[in-house]
Amino acid sequence: QVQLVESGGGLVQAGGSLRLSCAASGSIFSFDSVGWYRQAPGKQREMVAIVTKTTGTDYGDSVKGRFTISVDNAENSVYLQLNSLKLEDTAVYYCYAVWVRRDYWGQGTQVTVSS
Repeated sequence: QVQLVESGGGLVQAGGSLRLSCAASGSIFSFDSVGWYRQAPGKQREMVAIVTKTTGTDYGDSVKGRFTISVDNAENSVYLQLNSLKLEDTAVYYCYAVWVRRDYWGQGTQVTVSS
């Protein structure tokens, strides 16, 4: 069983930055994939950034060049640096992992971007 706990969300002005953290209960090095998704009100959940053992790192089109994912195997943590935030980045951000072909989700952390 894997537990994922996010932190770092909050309220930020447009153009600002945030850093989200996700602490995993297991060894991140053993995960098949680890990353971040987000869901805005009334919208479907979408991939933000993901690191997959077989295919490497990928970003959603809307965040490319602004967000950066990083993984710290020693800390069993994955991070998401959010820069140049826009109003449309407002959403609940979820940490995600795949381990032994099962999906795991964190409880989510709210990011709100204000004008």
